[in-house]
Amino acid sequence: MTDVPPPPSPAATRAEAVLRAAHALTPLLGAEARREAETLVLACLGQPRSVLITDPGRAVAAVEVERLEQWTRRRADGEPIAYLTGQREFWSLPFEVSSAVLVPRPETELLVERALLAGDAWCAARPAAEPHRTALDALDLGTGSGAVALALAVERPAWRVTAVDLSPAALAVAHANAAALGLDRVEFLEGDWFAPVGAQRYALIASHPPYVAADDPVLQGDSLRHEPRGALTPGPDALEALNAIIGTAPAHLLPGGALLLEHGATQGEAVRGRLAARGYADIVSHRDP
Repeated sequence: MTDVPPPPSPAATRAEAVLRAAHALTPLLGAEARREAETLVLACLGQPRSVLITDPGRAVAAVEVERLEQWTRRRADGEPIAYLTGQREFWSLPFEVSSAVLVPRPETELLVERALLAGDAWCAARPAAEPHRTALDALDLGTGSGAVALALAVERPAWRVTAVDLSPAALAVAHANAAALGLDRVEFLEGDWFAPVGAQRYALIASHPPYVAADDPVLQGDSLRHEPRGALTPGPDALEALNAIIGTAPAHLLPGGALLLEHGATQGEAVRGRLAARGYADIVSHRDP
């Protein structure tokens, strides 16, 4: 008995492909279904958005229809669209992403913004703090796709940026992004938090560590269940990774240096308390827009 191949996907125009995908995505995305359907179609075609206006009736090749149907099924199951297209914009920069890394999110751009301000402030005070240093040294802990570290390197070419991650697969993605952006001066190290940097000290340490408790139902929601669990949760104690960084960072901060941490929306008071108990000064929280 021979296997019978599945029937080919029906032909479709660009406009029809968008409508089919939007219909399949509506139960998950509601009003956003049309926009994401267009994004999927254009990613399959490798075409700019303008073709949906200038040539919506052009036929879509059968292989592209089949790929779009596969992507649509995966997206309807909650898989992030960035994992399907392999791309996500962050800080107005294109980043490669895969299931080995978290999808960079707009709210993490606040971490970049505050890190730039803190670094600039340290540089302005440097004659009093570290007059012999010719460049700012910055450290990104848990870099994932490299989004934060590479955004800092793009904005401040004179800074020396080091990025650490425990996952070799995540570092491979970060390396690819650095190469695509032409940022060969960013150093990537594999290891657990500060372990790979030895006794090195930095003017700026930034981190978006895992901060969701392992039993939090949000991890099973459509927005997170496809992303790497180790990058989302440190275990039963949601603050475990934050506590580890807060406890060790003083040994790696230069005089006047800054530690910047992203944490959960309800964790501000607890994080500030731990920072104060560890002896940090000038503790400030900022809410993302």
